[in-house]
Amino acid sequence: MNHILSRGFLFILLCGSAAGCAVKKPAAPSVASETAAIAVDSVVTEMPHTSRGPYQPSAERLMDLLHTNLNVRFDWAKQHLLGEVTLTLKPYFYPQQQVVLDAKGFDIHKVTLLKGKQAVPLTYDYDQQKLTVKLDKTYTRTDTLQVYISYTAKPNELKAHGSQAIQSDKGLYFINPLGQEEGVPQQIWTQGETEANSAWFPTIDKPNERMTQDIFITVESKFKTLSNGTLVSSRNLKNGLKTDHWRMTQPHAPYLVMMAIGEFSVIKDKWRNKEVSYWVEPEYAATAKATFGRTPAMLEFFSQKLGVAFPWDKYAQVVVRNFVSGAMENTSASTFMESVQQDRRELLDKNWDHIIAHELFHQWFGDLVTTESWANLPLNESFADYSEYLWAEHQYGPDEAALTHQSALLEYLAESRTKQEPLIRFHYTDKEDMFDSHSYAKGGRVLHMLRQEVGDEAFFAALHLYLTQNKYSPVEIDKLRLAFEETTGRDLRPFFQQWFLTPGHPELKVSHSYQNGSLTLQVNQTQDTLRTTVYKMPLTIALLQNGKWQQEQVQLEKATQAFTFPMQAVPEAVVVDPTQKLLANIDHEKSVPEWSAQFLNSTAYAAKANALEHLRDTTVTQIDQVLEKALQDPFWKIRATGLEVLVSKESMQNPRMQAQVQRMAETDPYSAVRATATYVLSTLSGLPPEIIEGRLNDSSYQVVSAAIFAWTKGDHDLNRLKPFLQYKNPDVVNALASAFTQSEEEELYAWYLKNASKLRGGALYYFVQSFGAFLLKKNIDRQERGWQALVRVVEQETMAEVKQAAFQMLTLMAETDERRQKVQELAAKDPKLASIMSPQMN
Repeated sequence: MNHILSRGFLFILLCGSAAGCAVKKPAAPSVASETAAIAVDSVVTEMPHTSRGPYQPSAERLMDLLHTNLNVRFDWAKQHLLGEVTLTLKPYFYPQQQVVLDAKGFDIHKVTLLKGKQAVPLTYDYDQQKLTVKLDKTYTRTDTLQVYISYTAKPNELKAHGSQAIQSDKGLYFINPLGQEEGVPQQIWTQGETEANSAWFPTIDKPNERMTQDIFITVESKFKTLSNGTLVSSRNLKNGLKTDHWRMTQPHAPYLVMMAIGEFSVIKDKWRNKEVSYWVEPEYAATAKATFGRTPAMLEFFSQKLGVAFPWDKYAQVVVRNFVSGAMENTSASTFMESVQQDRRELLDKNWDHIIAHELFHQWFGDLVTTESWANLPLNESFADYSEYLWAEHQYGPDEAALTHQSALLEYLAESRTKQEPLIRFHYTDKEDMFDSHSYAKGGRVLHMLRQEVGDEAFFAALHLYLTQNKYSPVEIDKLRLAFEETTGRDLRPFFQQWFLTPGHPELKVSHSYQNGSLTLQVNQTQDTLRTTVYKMPLTIALLQNGKWQQEQVQLEKATQAFTFPMQAVPEAVVVDPTQKLLANIDHEKSVPEWSAQFLNSTAYAAKANALEHLRDTTVTQIDQVLEKALQDPFWKIRATGLEVLVSKESMQNPRMQAQVQRMAETDPYSAVRATATYVLSTLSGLPPEIIEGRLNDSSYQVVSAAIFAWTKGDHDLNRLKPFLQYKNPDVVNALASAFTQSEEEELYAWYLKNASKLRGGALYYFVQSFGAFLLKKNIDRQERGWQALVRVVEQETMAEVKQAAFQMLTLMAETDERRQKVQELAAKDPKLASIMSPQMN
């Protein structure tokens, strides 16, 4: 689930739409890689903490839930679900006299035991979280029983919680329930992870439970419904309603149950005679296949790579409004945030292959084989994260894969400055704490190292064994280790202990010297070896001499270790881990000529990218050759980074270099590069306005937004930008929001108010800051409409960072007692808001 927010102009420029950066065509700048001002091997690590918390066991299994038969209908006005459920259960091992179910915030109307045609009333205790049903006798593991419950679910009356990845746990969501919000479709959808499906039907809401299901959904006939499994029937009723029957015949975890209801356009596709479908708002029906159409190729690639065919009866992907996460891997039917819907111009800038691959890979890792407990969450998320690398490697080549890998590594290293945990965490305070860059990005990088450790053939053979041995069952980390050991014949406990069960990562301080025909490489492990460990791992060292590389393989085993290599002369460059295979922070001090030689002579993306980053802030002027080569690199990301480095260099004053940048702004095939070049041009004094104006006509929204920033920076007539006010693209909207903060025009005020109600997530995060700057220029009476709009953002938005940004703007406008009181009321409802409120507000 992509949930990282980033900062800085280039993020707004290139990744302005919600929930982080998507993949460019073939891949867009990722959040971490695009905004990193430093290379991987120079990340400064602060003092991290390890938060143990209490031991969190796997859920004890008293009853085994075999099947759920669920009938649901809805009260749109009250936002209630009216449900009837029959649960087929049996004692797991020990005799039982009661059934304990998760059931959050329900009105319970009736509970009975079904015995043939007879319904025997049962007594129960209910505390709004757990429903404890007392059975009529003691049942043993040879018995099967059916419990019927009639209830009303009221998700909006629950006190919602959430995490960085999953922003709310209400389980069931009504979008525009009364149909009165302009431009917003009426929808109902669910989000079950972690244990939120028990907010709309009684169940045993634990990841180590599995069941089959029948769901009967009664809705207005105009709506389409989607759920797990296959549509068995759709029956029209006399009162303008219909009942759709969805059946799931293969067992899966309760948190993977889903519904989506709305007026969707459904675009049908297929893979190996199985239905593949894309569910979008009608406006995006024409471009749905361009967005999702690589899904059959992904299904084929993953099925062949794993040697396990996609296991479910169908695969649907549905886009919903106001989703509380990036996406969710419900069995056979994944749900996506609305940003995935794109018009034809947006498709020029980016695609969403990474998130599509991520949720699809979960259908094996997470759905077919499911984590036994949230402590073992990386057995779901690390694999899904690594699938993004696998798909990029397969579809787009080694540079795209290397960028995907580096972006995730940077994401984890950023988090590790303040937090370092084992990947598999049996101690934590809240299960939501597991949804972090450790479980995702670090886990994916550990799998990459495991792949290097055992070799490609063994890696995928072991995954095949793991999936076939454990299908339809919950797993913990030892199941994965044993599959690899059975496949390879090796004892891999040290690898798993070091990388999965130990917090932290190697911090390598590297230096090198040449003397008397020998190069000596000194490697010091500077991490806290008491809190973590002294790492043992292979190390690749690339040495450049006379324009040719030689590679050396050594084994790192000690906290301090020196390696010596005979060489005829001083090497031009020394590169440790040139292809960035290691999950490590490598600090290797080199001279500007060494970094330059590394860039000029490397072919691997990581070696070139790290060299460029280290040359970004150098004051040395003799790097023209590096910059010229960077701007002509075949990989778009190197060209874009080269442009960023060029901004602050004297080389930018060279007319020949300026002409090169202008050509890139006009003709580079990648919109991310054209956008960056446009911004770089705007840093030149005396730039003719027609150069930037030409970029306003680019086919790419990213380039248009960059040109708007550049136009504003050039102090040109802002009326030229007004035709773009009709654009809905978040990149363009945010650029305009920044441009018009000084405006007093009512037309612009209305535009800000409209977008404050329409934007979501990451795009809204930046917008509210520009909107706040716009409002702060107004007197208190003119502020009022904007004040109320920001209050609604704080009250309704689920992303914490957005709420906090809007709240901060409110505190700056709280100049009356009434406003100060409102700020205090908002802070009282959210401790995170209270923590950022200024003392004078209390």
